[in-house]
Amino acid sequence: MDPTKYRPRETFDAAHWTTNAGAPVVNNMNSLTVGPRGPILLEDYHLLEKLANFDRERIPERVVHARGATAKGFFETTADISGLTCADLFRGVGVKTPVALRFSTVVHSRHSPETLRDPRGFAVKFYTREGNWDMVGNNMPVFFIRDGIKFPDMVHAFKPNPRTEDQEWWRILDFLSHHPESCHMLTFLLDDVGIPKNYRMMKGAGVHTFRFVNKAGKATYVKFHWLPKAGEHSLLDDEAAKVVGDDFSHATHDLIRSIEQGNFPEWTLCIQTMDPATENNYDFDPLDVTKTWPEDKFPLQPVGRLVLNRNVDNQFLENEQIAFSPALVVPGITYSDDKLLQTRLFSYVDTQRYRLGANYLQLPINAPKNAHHNNHFDGALNPMHREGEVNYFPSKFDKVREAPHHPAPRTMASGERVKCVIEKENNFQQPGERFRTWDAARQERFVGRVSDALNAPRVTNELKTIWLGYWTQCDANLGKALSQRVKMQSM
Repeated sequence: MDPTKYRPRETFDAAHWTTNAGAPVVNNMNSLTVGPRGPILLEDYHLLEKLANFDRERIPERVVHARGATAKGFFETTADISGLTCADLFRGVGVKTPVALRFSTVVHSRHSPETLRDPRGFAVKFYTREGNWDMVGNNMPVFFIRDGIKFPDMVHAFKPNPRTEDQEWWRILDFLSHHPESCHMLTFLLDDVGIPKNYRMMKGAGVHTFRFVNKAGKATYVKFHWLPKAGEHSLLDDEAAKVVGDDFSHATHDLIRSIEQGNFPEWTLCIQTMDPATENNYDFDPLDVTKTWPEDKFPLQPVGRLVLNRNVDNQFLENEQIAFSPALVVPGITYSDDKLLQTRLFSYVDTQRYRLGANYLQLPINAPKNAHHNNHFDGALNPMHREGEVNYFPSKFDKVREAPHHPAPRTMASGERVKCVIEKENNFQQPGERFRTWDAARQERFVGRVSDALNAPRVTNELKTIWLGYWTQCDANLGKALSQRVKMQSM
């Protein structure tokens, strides 16, 4: 074998997928799970390699959520939910917890306009007495994909073309055509809510299903929603074009000015809850992030309020260096087997270590406000002053012991080791139902945006046919309206 023949170059690409080490990849669409619904197995080397490579693609800008604004404030519990969770911040009505909240756009770079049509990040760091809890969500309650093994591909498709530096619809529609579950998220992104007027008037959602755990160890599925006190308001396309001409950073400046003037932004935290014993009773999978829980069956319950009353002291030290991860939970709140969530538990901390270093959690904006102790020290840029001689555990010379037991649910995981999709995909029902709730003018604007995307350059007849099929399955009238506007190319 000639060792120089296959040097890294696209000319020598194999006809099939491989790992970086050249081993064949037989399934690049699904994570390795215990049974069809999870949890995900750490032995899925291809998944970990793919996410780890993706997390290291940008220096030093965040690979996603690069454009953002941070403010500080407090969260106040307003309802007694101690029967659902033993989390310390929910221990009683009136309890206040310091928070930092970062808003962001997802796809575009740090210096992009804040009026671009893009999901927004809504990430809250709670500095509780039992450690930090990060609720890392978006302004939309669903997502494009349900398995994190596809997240790097999804972001690549949405990012600018690596040759032209243009964000191009043919790339986005090509990728998403393989993922019909994305229809629901597109009914948010291409709807009127796709461009929030500012951060103060933007909803937030935890997106994923988590689990509350009470003192008895009983688990309850929970979804989180943030409702703005100022109401939800968005910009239509012509309004957004005017705003960006006036102020490139309108949402950031609005947030800063509002807080400076004492007009403190506020949100109500609402939860939806479900008994895990009933999760198979519905025509959708409750852990599927491309689905919402119907509010008529799972009503929103107000449990707290969040107030932002302080701007950051320094944009770099706090807005750029604040680091979130859904892996950061506290006793009383834990994860579900949601496949996308399970991959984020690894990927977020991995990308923060790459971007900010191994000791990123010791930076002031990320450090817990409660006393803490572990042997995670040394490494680059470690600010911790240590004089002790014992850096191992257990030790007769170090009296620090493990924390007291806290309630945790005991669930059995069983099933074949498989890479496959979930059983209840049901990709088209909810986007169709959402479309039918809009008035005629709103439907017309949505049809216009979708048809513009399908008529964009390089969108082939094959892609147009696939998407007309998807939208028709969502709603027959929607499919008919689009078919009258989408122009097929002559062969």
